[in-house]
Amino acid sequence: MGSLPQIVEDCMGVLQLFSDGSVFRSENINFKDPVVHDNSVLFKDCLFDEKLNLHLRMYKPTSTKINGSVNTNKLPIIVFIHGGGFCVGSRTWPSSHNCCVRLASGLDALVVAIDYRLAPEHRLPAAMDDAVSAVKWLQWRRSQNLSDEWWSCALDFDRVFIVGDSSGGNIAHHLAVGFGSGELDPVGIRVRGFVLLAPFFGGEVRTKSEEGPSEELLTLEILDRFWRLSLPAGENRDHPFANPFGPASPRLESLALDPILVVVGGSELLKDRAEDYAKRLKELGKKIEYVEFEGKQHGFFTHDPFSEVANEAIQIIRRFMLENSN
Repeated sequence: MGSLPQIVEDCMGVLQLFSDGSVFRSENINFKDPVVHDNSVLFKDCLFDEKLNLHLRMYKPTSTKINGSVNTNKLPIIVFIHGGGFCVGSRTWPSSHNCCVRLASGLDALVVAIDYRLAPEHRLPAAMDDAVSAVKWLQWRRSQNLSDEWWSCALDFDRVFIVGDSSGGNIAHHLAVGFGSGELDPVGIRVRGFVLLAPFFGGEVRTKSEEGPSEELLTLEILDRFWRLSLPAGENRDHPFANPFGPASPRLESLALDPILVVVGGSELLKDRAEDYAKRLKELGKKIEYVEFEGKQHGFFTHDPFSEVANEAIQIIRRFMLENSN
C-alpha cells in the first residue's frame, strides 16, 4: 500500500494542499467578523459568468443623501475585488460583505463585488481574467438597457471606480494597465479611477517592512505561501502579477493610467511596497495619491469598516471620487 497524501501547504486550516495535488477547502470557517445587517443597503447575488459559475453581489443604498438633502443625481458604480492572497476569500465572507455595505452607504454608490477563481486549483492569471470578464459583464448590462428594480434606478456608467483590497489591489492594478494600454476596451463605461486598499505586491528582494515585525494576522511565511500557491508554475515573486516593477513587468511610462489612490496601514508588512509603487508612479508623472494610516495593520478597513479610522478612509475615497468624476 502506498503512503497517504501529506499536507504540503496549509493556509490556517482554511486551505490545504496535499502531496498528491489534491486540495481541501474548509466549509466551516470560524469568522471573527460578524455579518453586519444594515437596513440602509440592499444586496442581491447575480451570475456573471455562466461557464465558470462565477457570481457577484450588488449593493445599493435604499436612499442617497448629500449634505442632508436627497441626491437626485445618478449613482456612481464601484467594482469591488476582494482579497485573500488569490487563494481564499469570497464576496460572501463577512469582511468582504461588511466592507461593501459600508462602501455603498458611505459613498452613495452601487457596489458590484465580484468573485473569481482561486488558486491553487486555478493559478494566475485566472483571477485577472475573471475580473476582466466581470468588467465586460458590466459593459454588457449597459448595452442591454435591461430594466428591473436594480438597473432601473439612475446609475452613472460614466463614473465607474474599481476598488481592490489586498490581492484585489493587484487585480485593480492589472485592470488599470489594461485600460491604460488600450488592451481593454472601455466601451459603454468610463472608469474614472482605481483604489488600492493595502495592495498585495511582492518581490524577491525583501523590503525593510517585510523584515518585520509580523502583524497580528499576517506573517512573511503566509505571504510567501500565498505566492507559491498562486503564481504560474515555476515563477517567482518578481512576476508581473506580484511585482509591478519587476524585470518582466510592462513599462508604465507610456500608459495613460487613470488616477490611482493607494491606502495602506503604517504597520503593514507590505507598506514599503505600496509606498514605493506610489512614489515610482508619481515620478513617471502619473496621477496617484498615497495615504498611510499610522499604526494600522493589513485589512484595517475591511475587518472593521464601521470604525472611526474606516470612516476617515471613506471620506478620503469620497473626495478621490469627486475630484475624478469630471
